[in-house]
Amino acid sequence: MKTEQLVWNGQESLDLSSVSIIDTPNTVLMIYGLLNEHVSTLLKQHFPQSHMIGCSTSGEISNDGVMDNSLIITFVQFEKTSIRKSARYLIDFQGSCKALGSALASDLLSEDLRHIFVLSDGLQVDGTYLVDGFKSVLPDHIKVTGGLAGDCVNFAETQVYTENTRGSGLVAAIGLYGNDLEISYGSRGGWCSFGMERKVTRSEGNVLFELDNQNALEVYHSYLGDLTKELPSSGLRFPLEISDQEKDTKLVRTLLATDDNNGSITFAGHIPTGVSAKLMRANVDSLIDGAQDAAKLCRDFVQDSPQIAILISCVGRKLLLKQLADDEVDAVREELGEQTMLCGFYSYGEIAPLDNQHNSELHNQTMTITAFSEK
Repeated sequence: MKTEQLVWNGQESLDLSSVSIIDTPNTVLMIYGLLNEHVSTLLKQHFPQSHMIGCSTSGEISNDGVMDNSLIITFVQFEKTSIRKSARYLIDFQGSCKALGSALASDLLSEDLRHIFVLSDGLQVDGTYLVDGFKSVLPDHIKVTGGLAGDCVNFAETQVYTENTRGSGLVAAIGLYGNDLEISYGSRGGWCSFGMERKVTRSEGNVLFELDNQNALEVYHSYLGDLTKELPSSGLRFPLEISDQEKDTKLVRTLLATDDNNGSITFAGHIPTGVSAKLMRANVDSLIDGAQDAAKLCRDFVQDSPQIAILISCVGRKLLLKQLADDEVDAVREELGEQTMLCGFYSYGEIAPLDNQHNSELHNQTMTITAFSEK
């Protein structure tokens, strides 16, 4: 495997002359940030055989750290691993996110499939049902990782890109094939629950209406105080932890939108009726420790340092970390080693197993890492 990276700030022409990666059917261009039509056309002209997959973000992660309003292009040339890609629009499945995930999994499934990496629209697609769709088709040993596109803290529109199509409501996935690929992953948060444990007494999909038969938005207002004026962005600092007695893991859900008319809160993932819920908060040190713990999980399941690691961290973490966002990337770097190429973005949701012992799920407010190496 060979990797290279370009960081483009949009101020001058994109220069591809320094890129030595060869255009092949097994080359992937991972693109995070605002991709315009001119740059997209330029990349397709220079890499007509390669696969492109990318999305809009709430901040970009390069090999040198965290950036904003940039375009990070990471070129990955696999030598022993073959690649296939599929992309589908939610509108073609009558709004069924599970059916969309099932279709993408069916497109990519074959005997030598090793892993699927997926990027999804971050506002129209419910990541919980999308992952359920993948799991309904894939055997247990094939994991799905990836994330939901971001839109800074605007929550207006997100986009996903491939070499053939781009837009909102799009989900793109690449399948990686062959026995020479080593994959590891880890997802950790660093958030701590606080306050009363409450029961979700009314919800529909990813929309929460009532906690303990009380208006959900009023419950949030009671905790946020003056920060209620800054909703929904201030809600990113206070995610919701949900506990389902039928599962051995707890999940975190990020607040995406509020509706003053009916007192509902929309989250970046399914909120089942009947589960227990508590608000969460964190400090800078705990978030950085969470990122390092995720990297340790990746490192423990590979013989050597990974050749490339894709970091997908929640926009809520970035808002809390502020100028210290680089520190969580530095913590990952310290754990994985200088020889590992880092790329990624700040998201509206992260998809991964909790670790190598669990199946894939949608997470919020985590640092999620997918690491690859070829033997």
